[in-house]
Amino acid sequence: MEFIATKIPDVMVIKPKVFEDPRGFFLETYRDNEFISAGIDQKFVQENHSASQKGVLRGLHYQIRQTQGKLVRAIVGEIFDAVVDIRRSSPTFGKWVGVTLSAENKYQLWVPPGFAHGFYVLSERAEITYKVTDYYAPEWDRSLLWNAPEIGVEWPLTDETPILSNKDINGSAFADAELFD
Repeated sequence: MEFIATKIPDVMVIKPKVFEDPRGFFLETYRDNEFISAGIDQKFVQENHSASQKGVLRGLHYQIRQTQGKLVRAIVGEIFDAVVDIRRSSPTFGKWVGVTLSAENKYQLWVPPGFAHGFYVLSERAEITYKVTDYYAPEWDRSLLWNAPEIGVEWPLTDETPILSNKDINGSAFADAELFD
């Protein structure tokens, strides 16, 4: 595996080594010792699977307590994955990074605890799986407004308005959000 730092060094793209032949392909999606060597020494406790249609935007989500690191990958289709640093003490506070994840490129994205995360579906359909470092706790679940102007995520929208849940329509403005110290 190759671990590639993004413009926010704590956020990493993981590029697997893919073995292909006429039957298909094989790759390792997680190998503890390689993740530890890359500085990702985390225990994953839950894995989630999500399916969405083209134009769906989910996020920007985080848990203010029971913070979750996420290891995200697309297993069907293609998504634009966005991550925002919401740690006030960080030199990259309020900055974002975006990465295209697809079933074709087989990349994964490491989203450390202390970041808001969301994705936008570029293909007709997409399915993602993501491992998390703490359990889902709805009482600590928060949503940051996906189009907060102070952050300026450049979503590659194919329509003017993405398909959003009520939770995401009513996400907190950056100035009003509960953030990390």
